[in-house]
Amino acid sequence: MSYTALAVVGVALAIAMDLWVLRTRLLTRRVFWTSYAIIALFQLISNGILTGFGIVVYDPRRILGPRIAHAPVEDLLFGFALVTQTLAWWVWWGRRLRGGPPGRPRSRRTGESREASDNGDNGDNGVNGENRGIPSRPEGRERSRRTS
Repeated sequence: MSYTALAVVGVALAIAMDLWVLRTRLLTRRVFWTSYAIIALFQLISNGILTGFGIVVYDPRRILGPRIAHAPVEDLLFGFALVTQTLAWWVWWGRRLRGGPPGRPRSRRTGESREASDNGDNGDNGVNGENRGIPSRPEGRERSRRTS
């Protein structure tokens, strides 16, 4: 299989994993694309150095031909798949380790899944997250009240 075909398969798998398997939906967020633009810039710089100085050489029969910063365009596809997969798995595992549903984004305000916060249910059935094992304040550090 050519490098081009592998890169296209990698992109297709990364998209499928993000949107339908892991359901992290990073590709639907502006922050992902902003981050990816920064990453792609540095990818082009490093690829340009590696291929421009001949450190990495590609077989012309295995690539499409067009190059950006001395590197084949397939490198951008491969880099996209690599970055997308890494971030999607990072988010997915982060959600799982926090005990939330793997496919649901968490609300910054409450820490609950957006589905729960959209329903008006914070999901703790107690005060300050007591039933979730989250203390309201560290022990011995109660809020002092001013009396004047």
